Amino acid sequence: MSDTQTLNTLEDLGSAAVAAEQSDAPVYEQKIDELGRAYATGKRKDAVARVWVKPGSGLITVNGKDFAAYFARPVLQMVLQQPIVAAERTGQYDIVATVSGGGLSGQAGAVRHGISKALTHYEPELRSVLKRGGFLTRDSRVVERKKYGRAKARRSFQFSKR
Repeated sequence: MSDTQTLNTLEDLGSAAVAAEQSDAPVYEQKIDELGRAYATGKRKDAVARVWVKPGSGLITVNGKDFAAYFARPVLQMVLQQPIVAAERTGQYDIVATVSGGGLSGQAGAVRHGISKALTHYEPELRSVLKRGGFLTRDSRVVERKKYGRAKARRSFQFSKR
């Protein structure tokens, strides 16, 4: 229907609404560089991770080391693999990540966020699965700054009546 045409019946209104819904839906396309890799940046707390995803045997490298050597705790290894397992793409992609800032927990979260975003750049149809799992949302919680006149951000110095 054209923009200037009037809607006379409920059927006209229904078909116009369906056409409007279809045109408003965002279309996500594949974003790949000349080497066949998808790139994304992941963030968590003070950590920033740069992540590249390409088809391969399932090798995950973080800062030049195997991810199991870099993240020694099993919980952090599990956090790192969550988006791959949720998307059912275990062993299909090689992942190279460089991460800096923050501690190990924040770095694992940053790499997880980066992997999720890079997977959606490589396979846009995975977006709904990863979004449902909450992997595409940047966790915006950061450490609150220390205030003057306080021991920490909110903690007061110990009170003594003497």
